[in-house]
Amino acid sequence: MQDNTTSEFKVLGMSMPTISISYGIFLIIWGLLISNLSSSDSITSYFPSFLGGPLFLSGLLAIKNPEKRKLWMHISVVFGLLCALGGTRYFMKMNDGLNYATGSMLMLFATGSIYMFLCVKSFIYARKNK
Repeated sequence: MQDNTTSEFKVLGMSMPTISISYGIFLIIWGLLISNLSSSDSITSYFPSFLGGPLFLSGLLAIKNPEKRKLWMHISVVFGLLCALGGTRYFMKMNDGLNYATGSMLMLFATGSIYMFLCVKSFIYARKNK
């Protein structure tokens, strides 16, 4: 999972700030796409986009300001956790079947959990290589 030739944790050749940017872009597009496809008039259908914006921004700022990278990556972890926690609502609504809303909740839970797992692995890697 990580490249031992550098002192940076990487997944598929991408650093955590790059993963944060990519995940943020994915969430922004998902929220906009699902809201438009479902013709939803509910602001909650944009919830993935609202979480994706800060993830994108914190990843970008971590790259642009390496001296503040730790701060920006900790901020991105908070938004990743909000994704995973927000997605847990799926388990309360799963009897409704898989529709746009429950699909978005499940996506947030799954991707947020994976993102959090990678963040924890990254923090452990950073501590071990300090």
